[in-house]
Amino acid sequence: MQYGLNLRSEGTLDFLSLGALVHRLDPGIIPFRKATECAIHVSGGEFNCAANLSDCFGLKTGIASAMVDYPIGDLIAERVRAMGVKPFYKHFKHNGVNGPNMATVYSDRGFGVRAPVVFYNRSNEAAAQLKPGDFDWEAIFSAGVRWFHSGGIFSALSETTGEVIIEAMKAAKAAGAVTSFDLNYRAKLWNIWGGQEKAVSVVRRIVENVDVLVGNEEDLQLGLGVPGPEVAVKPALSGTEGNKLDPSTFFGMIGKVVEKFPNVKIVATTLREVHSTNHHSWGAVAWVDGKTFVSPTCELNVYDRVGGGDGFASGFFYGLLGGESEQDAVNLGWAHGALLTTFPGDTTMASLDQVRAFARGGSARIQR
Repeated sequence: MQYGLNLRSEGTLDFLSLGALVHRLDPGIIPFRKATECAIHVSGGEFNCAANLSDCFGLKTGIASAMVDYPIGDLIAERVRAMGVKPFYKHFKHNGVNGPNMATVYSDRGFGVRAPVVFYNRSNEAAAQLKPGDFDWEAIFSAGVRWFHSGGIFSALSETTGEVIIEAMKAAKAAGAVTSFDLNYRAKLWNIWGGQEKAVSVVRRIVENVDVLVGNEEDLQLGLGVPGPEVAVKPALSGTEGNKLDPSTFFGMIGKVVEKFPNVKIVATTLREVHSTNHHSWGAVAWVDGKTFVSPTCELNVYDRVGGGDGFASGFFYGLLGGESEQDAVNLGWAHGALLTTFPGDTTMASLDQVRAFARGGSARIQR
Protein backbone atom coordinates (compact mmCIF):
# COMPACT_ATOMS: atom_id res chain seq x y z
CA MET A 1 0.00 0.00 0.00
CA GLN A 2 1.46 3.37 -1.07
CA TYR A 3 0.25 6.81 0.11
CA GLY A 4 -2.34 4.91 2.17
CA LEU A 5 -4.05 3.89 -1.08
CA ASN A 6 -4.81 0.39 -2.35
CA LEU A 7 -3.82 1.26 -5.91
CA ARG A 8 -3.93 -1.62 -8.36
CA SER A 9 -0.92 -1.91 -10.66
CA GLU A 10 -2.86 -2.25 -13.92
CA GLY A 11 -6.31 -2.07 -15.44
CA THR A 12 -8.16 -1.69 -18.72
CA LEU A 13 -8.52 1.99 -17.79
CA ASP A 14 -6.07 3.88 -15.62
CA PHE A 15 -8.57 6.67 -14.96
CA LEU A 16 -12.32 7.16 -15.40
CA SER A 17 -14.18 10.36 -14.63
CA LEU A 18 -17.86 11.23 -14.34
CA GLY A 19 -19.10 14.73 -15.13
CA ALA A 20 -20.74 17.12 -17.55
CA LEU A 21 -19.18 17.86 -20.92
CA VAL A 22 -19.53 21.52 -21.91
CA HIS A 23 -18.33 23.84 -24.63
CA ARG A 24 -16.77 27.17 -23.70
CA LEU A 25 -17.09 30.19 -25.96
CA ASP A 26 -13.98 32.36 -25.71
CA PRO A 27 -13.77 35.80 -27.34
CA GLY A 28 -10.20 36.23 -26.07
CA ILE A 29 -9.51 39.50 -24.31
CA ILE A 30 -12.67 41.10 -25.75
CA PRO A 31 -15.64 41.32 -23.32
CA PHE A 32 -18.73 39.51 -24.59
CA ARG A 33 -20.70 42.74 -24.90
CA LYS A 34 -18.28 43.79 -27.64
CA ALA A 35 -17.35 40.38 -29.07
CA THR A 36 -17.62 39.65 -32.79
CA GLU A 37 -16.16 36.12 -32.80
CA CYS A 38 -15.34 33.30 -30.37
CA ALA A 39 -13.12 30.26 -30.15
CA ILE A 40 -14.82 27.05 -28.97
CA HIS A 41 -13.14 24.95 -26.28
CA VAL A 42 -14.52 21.62 -25.08
CA SER A 43 -14.32 21.36 -21.32
CA GLY A 44 -15.74 20.10 -18.04
CA GLY A 45 -13.65 19.78 -14.88
CA GLU A 46 -13.85 15.98 -14.80
CA PHE A 47 -13.25 15.64 -18.55
CA ASN A 48 -10.27 17.99 -18.37
CA CYS A 49 -8.49 15.59 -16.01
CA ALA A 50 -9.21 12.59 -18.23
CA ALA A 51 -8.11 14.49 -21.35
CA ASN A 52 -4.90 15.75 -19.74
CA LEU A 53 -3.98 12.32 -18.42
CA SER A 54 -4.49 10.81 -21.87
CA ASP A 55 -3.00 13.46 -24.13
CA CYS A 56 0.00 14.62 -22.07
CA PHE A 57 0.67 11.74 -19.70
CA GLY A 58 -0.18 8.79 -21.96
CA LEU A 59 -2.65 7.03 -19.66
CA LYS A 60 -5.76 5.09 -20.70
CA THR A 61 -8.72 7.20 -19.65
CA GLY A 62 -12.49 7.41 -19.98
CA ILE A 63 -15.39 9.80 -19.35
CA ALA A 64 -18.95 8.92 -18.31
CA SER A 65 -21.28 11.73 -19.31
CA ALA A 66 -24.44 12.82 -21.09
CA MET A 67 -24.33 13.27 -24.86
CA VAL A 68 -26.98 15.00 -26.96
CA ASP A 69 -27.33 13.79 -30.55
CA TYR A 70 -27.11 17.10 -32.42
CA PRO A 71 -24.29 19.13 -34.00
CA ILE A 72 -22.98 20.63 -30.74
CA GLY A 73 -22.84 17.14 -29.29
CA ASP A 74 -20.99 15.97 -32.41
CA LEU A 75 -18.44 18.75 -31.96
CA ILE A 76 -17.88 17.80 -28.32
CA ALA A 77 -17.68 14.06 -29.06
CA GLU A 78 -15.07 14.73 -31.75
CA ARG A 79 -12.87 16.56 -29.23
CA VAL A 80 -13.26 13.74 -26.70
CA ARG A 81 -12.02 11.31 -29.36
CA ALA A 82 -9.18 13.65 -30.36
CA MET A 83 -7.90 13.71 -26.77
CA GLY A 84 -7.89 9.91 -26.67
CA VAL A 85 -10.60 9.58 -24.01
CA LYS A 86 -12.96 6.57 -24.15
CA PRO A 87 -16.60 7.70 -23.87
CA PHE A 88 -19.39 6.09 -21.85
CA TYR A 89 -22.43 8.12 -22.89
CA LYS A 90 -26.05 8.28 -21.86
CA HIS A 91 -27.56 9.60 -25.11
CA PHE A 92 -30.31 12.21 -25.34
CA LYS A 93 -32.25 13.36 -28.42
CA HIS A 94 -32.49 17.10 -29.11
CA ASN A 95 -36.02 18.22 -29.99
CA GLY A 96 -34.80 20.88 -32.43
CA VAL A 97 -36.05 23.76 -30.31
CA ASN A 98 -35.10 23.86 -26.63
CA GLY A 99 -33.08 20.76 -25.86
CA PRO A 100 -31.93 18.84 -23.99
CA ASN A 101 -28.69 20.79 -24.50
CA MET A 102 -24.98 20.48 -24.02
CA ALA A 103 -24.16 23.32 -21.62
CA THR A 104 -22.44 26.50 -22.78
CA VAL A 105 -19.86 28.35 -20.69
CA TYR A 106 -19.00 31.93 -21.65
CA SER A 107 -15.60 33.17 -20.50
CA ASP A 108 -13.53 36.07 -21.74
CA ARG A 109 -9.88 36.06 -20.69
CA GLY A 110 -9.75 39.57 -19.22
CA PHE A 111 -6.48 41.48 -19.33
CA GLY A 112 -4.28 43.27 -16.81
CA VAL A 113 -6.46 44.89 -14.16
CA ARG A 114 -9.63 43.59 -15.89
CA ALA A 115 -10.62 40.20 -14.47
CA PRO A 116 -11.96 37.30 -16.55
CA VAL A 117 -15.76 36.99 -16.49
CA VAL A 118 -17.48 33.57 -16.47
CA PHE A 119 -21.19 32.88 -16.87
CA TYR A 120 -23.28 29.96 -18.09
CA ASN A 121 -26.21 28.82 -20.13
CA ARG A 122 -27.07 25.49 -18.56
CA SER A 123 -30.79 25.62 -19.44
CA ASN A 124 -32.26 22.14 -19.97
CA GLU A 125 -28.78 20.63 -19.71
CA ALA A 126 -28.66 16.93 -20.51
CA ALA A 127 -26.02 16.20 -17.85
CA ALA A 128 -28.31 17.62 -15.14
CA GLN A 129 -30.87 14.97 -16.11
CA LEU A 130 -28.51 12.07 -15.38
CA LYS A 131 -29.82 9.88 -12.56
CA PRO A 132 -28.92 6.64 -10.77
CA GLY A 133 -29.33 3.66 -13.08
CA ASP A 134 -28.25 5.51 -16.24
CA PHE A 135 -24.84 3.77 -16.30
CA ASP A 136 -24.03 0.09 -15.81
CA TRP A 137 -21.26 0.72 -13.30
CA GLU A 138 -20.77 -2.95 -12.52
CA ALA A 139 -19.98 -3.66 -16.17
CA ILE A 140 -17.79 -0.57 -16.52
CA PHE A 141 -15.71 -1.31 -13.42
CA SER A 142 -15.54 -5.08 -13.98
CA ALA A 143 -13.24 -4.41 -16.95
CA GLY A 144 -10.68 -3.01 -14.51
CA VAL A 145 -10.48 0.70 -13.57
CA ARG A 146 -7.59 1.89 -11.40
CA TRP A 147 -8.89 5.36 -10.46
CA PHE A 148 -12.35 6.98 -10.48
CA HIS A 149 -12.89 10.75 -10.30
CA SER A 150 -15.74 13.25 -10.13
CA GLY A 151 -16.29 16.79 -8.92
CA GLY A 152 -18.36 19.42 -7.21
CA ILE A 153 -19.57 21.18 -10.35
CA PHE A 154 -21.33 18.03 -11.56
CA SER A 155 -22.79 17.39 -8.10
CA ALA A 156 -24.29 20.90 -8.11
CA LEU A 157 -26.22 20.56 -11.38
CA SER A 158 -29.39 18.94 -10.02
CA GLU A 159 -30.94 16.84 -7.27
CA THR A 160 -29.97 13.64 -9.11
CA THR A 161 -26.37 14.25 -10.20
CA GLY A 162 -24.95 13.95 -6.69
CA GLU A 163 -26.79 10.64 -6.35
CA VAL A 164 -25.16 9.42 -9.57
CA ILE A 165 -21.74 10.25 -8.12
CA ILE A 166 -22.50 8.37 -4.89
CA GLU A 167 -23.74 5.36 -6.87
CA ALA A 168 -20.57 5.40 -8.99
CA MET A 169 -18.24 5.93 -6.02
CA LYS A 170 -19.69 2.92 -4.21
CA ALA A 171 -19.33 0.78 -7.32
CA ALA A 172 -15.76 2.00 -7.78
CA LYS A 173 -14.83 1.15 -4.19
CA ALA A 174 -16.44 -2.28 -4.48
CA ALA A 175 -14.36 -2.92 -7.61
CA GLY A 176 -11.11 -1.87 -5.93
CA ALA A 177 -10.60 1.51 -7.64
CA VAL A 178 -9.11 4.53 -5.88
CA THR A 179 -11.63 7.39 -5.75
CA SER A 180 -11.07 11.14 -5.95
CA PHE A 181 -13.26 14.23 -5.83
CA ASP A 182 -12.54 17.86 -6.66
CA LEU A 183 -14.72 19.98 -4.39
CA ASN A 184 -14.88 22.88 -6.89
CA TYR A 185 -17.54 24.80 -4.92
CA ARG A 186 -19.57 27.02 -7.26
CA ALA A 187 -22.07 29.19 -5.38
CA LYS A 188 -23.92 30.20 -8.59
CA LEU A 189 -24.83 26.57 -9.30
CA TRP A 190 -25.80 25.57 -5.76
CA ASN A 191 -27.85 28.73 -5.23
CA ILE A 192 -30.29 27.62 -7.95
CA TRP A 193 -31.63 24.77 -5.83
CA GLY A 194 -30.66 25.01 -2.19
CA GLY A 195 -27.51 27.01 -1.55
CA GLN A 196 -24.62 26.11 0.72
CA GLU A 197 -26.68 24.08 3.18
CA LYS A 198 -27.77 21.75 0.38
CA ALA A 199 -24.21 21.64 -0.96
CA VAL A 200 -22.82 20.46 2.36
CA SER A 201 -25.52 17.78 2.75
CA VAL A 202 -24.79 16.36 -0.72
CA VAL A 203 -21.01 16.72 -0.79
CA ARG A 204 -20.51 15.15 2.64
CA ARG A 205 -22.31 12.00 1.48
CA ILE A 206 -20.04 11.87 -1.56
CA VAL A 207 -16.82 12.43 0.37
CA GLU A 208 -17.62 9.51 2.68
CA ASN A 209 -16.58 7.37 -0.30
CA VAL A 210 -13.48 9.34 -1.34
CA ASP A 211 -9.77 8.53 -0.95
CA VAL A 212 -8.26 11.66 -2.53
CA LEU A 213 -9.75 15.13 -2.12
CA VAL A 214 -8.84 18.24 -4.11
CA GLY A 215 -9.88 21.68 -2.88
CA ASN A 216 -8.64 24.82 -1.18
CA GLU A 217 -9.67 26.04 2.26
CA GLU A 218 -12.68 27.90 0.84
CA ASP A 219 -13.88 24.68 -0.82
CA LEU A 220 -13.39 22.80 2.46
CA GLN A 221 -15.45 25.37 4.34
CA LEU A 222 -18.26 25.99 1.85
CA GLY A 223 -18.48 22.54 0.29
CA LEU A 224 -17.79 20.36 3.32
CA GLY A 225 -18.78 22.67 6.16
CA VAL A 226 -15.39 22.25 7.84
CA PRO A 227 -14.67 25.13 10.25
CA GLY A 228 -11.88 27.50 9.29
CA PRO A 229 -11.03 31.18 9.08
CA GLU A 230 -13.85 33.40 7.89
CA VAL A 231 -14.16 33.39 4.11
CA ALA A 232 -14.04 37.05 3.20
CA VAL A 233 -15.43 38.64 0.07
CA LYS A 234 -12.38 39.24 -2.08
CA PRO A 235 -11.64 41.73 -4.85
CA ALA A 236 -12.74 40.72 -8.32
CA LEU A 237 -9.25 39.80 -9.46
CA SER A 238 -8.48 37.51 -6.56
CA GLY A 239 -11.17 34.89 -7.10
CA THR A 240 -10.71 32.21 -4.43
CA GLU A 241 -7.00 32.86 -3.93
CA GLY A 242 -7.20 34.39 -0.48
CA ASN A 243 -4.57 32.07 0.95
CA LYS A 244 -1.82 33.65 -1.19
CA LEU A 245 1.11 31.21 -1.13
CA ASP A 246 0.96 30.39 2.58
CA PRO A 247 -0.24 26.79 3.09
CA SER A 248 -0.62 27.08 6.87
CA THR A 249 -4.38 27.78 6.80
CA PHE A 250 -4.96 24.83 4.45
CA PHE A 251 -2.85 22.44 6.51
CA GLY A 252 -4.48 23.73 9.68
CA MET A 253 -7.88 22.56 8.43
CA ILE A 254 -6.80 19.03 7.42
CA GLY A 255 -7.16 17.62 10.93
CA LYS A 256 -10.80 18.63 10.93
CA VAL A 257 -11.29 17.08 7.49
CA VAL A 258 -9.84 13.68 8.38
CA GLU A 259 -11.62 13.68 11.75
CA LYS A 260 -14.94 13.92 9.89
CA PHE A 261 -13.80 11.72 7.00
CA PRO A 262 -11.19 9.21 8.17
CA ASN A 263 -11.46 7.50 4.78
CA VAL A 264 -9.68 10.46 3.14
CA LYS A 265 -5.97 9.70 2.72
CA ILE A 266 -4.85 12.64 0.57
CA VAL A 267 -5.91 16.29 0.32
CA ALA A 268 -4.28 18.66 -2.18
CA THR A 269 -4.76 22.13 -3.64
CA THR A 270 -3.13 24.85 -5.67
CA LEU A 271 -2.00 28.14 -4.14
CA ARG A 272 -2.36 31.23 -6.28
CA GLU A 273 -1.72 34.91 -5.68
CA VAL A 274 -3.23 37.05 -8.43
CA HIS A 275 -1.25 40.23 -9.06
CA SER A 276 -3.12 40.92 -12.30
CA THR A 277 -5.09 38.81 -14.76
CA ASN A 278 -1.87 37.94 -16.57
CA HIS A 279 0.54 37.71 -13.63
CA HIS A 280 0.06 35.09 -10.92
CA SER A 281 2.34 33.60 -8.30
CA TRP A 282 1.73 29.84 -8.33
CA GLY A 283 2.28 26.96 -5.94
CA ALA A 284 0.69 23.72 -4.75
CA VAL A 285 0.49 21.69 -1.55
CA ALA A 286 -0.62 18.24 -0.46
CA TRP A 287 -1.31 16.36 2.74
CA VAL A 288 -0.56 12.68 2.10
CA ASP A 289 -1.38 10.15 4.79
CA GLY A 290 -0.22 12.44 7.60
CA LYS A 291 2.73 14.09 5.83
CA THR A 292 2.80 17.53 4.18
CA PHE A 293 4.43 18.50 0.89
CA VAL A 294 4.86 21.93 -0.72
CA SER A 295 5.80 22.62 -4.33
CA PRO A 296 8.25 25.24 -5.53
CA THR A 297 6.70 28.58 -6.43
CA CYS A 298 6.90 30.40 -9.74
CA GLU A 299 5.66 33.55 -11.40
CA LEU A 300 3.18 32.85 -14.20
CA ASN A 301 2.56 34.98 -17.28
CA VAL A 302 -0.99 33.75 -17.80
CA TYR A 303 -2.49 33.41 -21.26
CA ASP A 304 -5.72 31.62 -20.24
CA ARG A 305 -6.23 30.67 -16.61
CA VAL A 306 -9.20 28.35 -17.11
CA GLY A 307 -8.27 24.74 -16.42
CA GLY A 308 -5.13 25.42 -14.38
CA GLY A 309 -6.53 23.69 -11.30
CA ASP A 310 -7.53 20.64 -13.35
CA GLY A 311 -4.04 20.73 -14.82
CA PHE A 312 -2.60 20.46 -11.32
CA ALA A 313 -4.97 17.66 -10.33
CA SER A 314 -4.20 15.58 -13.41
CA GLY A 315 -0.42 15.93 -13.03
CA PHE A 316 -0.69 15.08 -9.33
CA PHE A 317 -2.87 12.03 -10.05
CA TYR A 318 -0.38 10.92 -12.71
CA GLY A 319 2.43 10.99 -10.17
CA LEU A 320 0.39 8.92 -7.70
CA LEU A 321 -0.74 6.45 -10.36
CA GLY A 322 2.87 6.03 -11.47
CA GLY A 323 4.23 5.42 -7.98
CA GLU A 324 6.33 8.60 -7.89
CA SER A 325 7.35 10.07 -4.55
CA GLU A 326 4.80 12.34 -2.91
CA GLN A 327 6.99 15.39 -3.53
CA ASP A 328 7.49 14.49 -7.18
CA ALA A 329 3.73 14.00 -7.60
CA VAL A 330 3.04 17.46 -6.17
CA ASN A 331 5.75 18.98 -8.38
CA LEU A 332 4.40 17.28 -11.51
CA GLY A 333 0.92 18.65 -10.79
CA TRP A 334 2.31 22.11 -10.06
CA ALA A 335 4.36 22.10 -13.27
CA HIS A 336 1.55 20.85 -15.49
CA GLY A 337 -0.95 23.34 -14.03
CA ALA A 338 1.52 26.16 -14.64
CA LEU A 339 2.10 25.11 -18.24
CA LEU A 340 -1.62 24.75 -18.89
CA THR A 341 -2.17 28.45 -18.18
CA THR A 342 0.12 29.27 -21.13
CA PHE A 343 -2.22 27.62 -23.68
CA PRO A 344 -5.65 28.66 -24.98
CA GLY A 345 -8.48 26.42 -23.85
CA ASP A 346 -9.18 24.21 -20.90
CA THR A 347 -7.16 21.09 -21.71
CA THR A 348 -3.47 20.43 -22.11
CA MET A 349 -1.16 21.12 -25.03
CA ALA A 350 1.94 20.23 -23.02
CA SER A 351 4.19 17.22 -23.51
CA LEU A 352 5.35 15.00 -20.66
CA ASP A 353 8.96 16.02 -21.35
CA GLN A 354 8.00 19.68 -20.89
CA VAL A 355 6.22 18.91 -17.62
CA ARG A 356 9.11 16.90 -16.20
CA ALA A 357 11.64 19.54 -17.23
CA PHE A 358 9.67 22.33 -15.56
CA ALA A 359 9.04 20.20 -12.45
CA ARG A 360 12.84 19.79 -12.18
CA GLY A 361 13.30 23.54 -12.32
CA GLY A 362 13.52 24.12 -16.06
CA SER A 363 13.31 27.58 -17.58
CA ALA A 364 11.68 29.25 -20.55
CA ARG A 365 14.95 29.50 -22.49
CA ILE A 366 14.44 28.70 -26.15
CA GLN A 367 14.83 25.03 -27.06
CA ARG A 368 16.99 24.56 -30.18
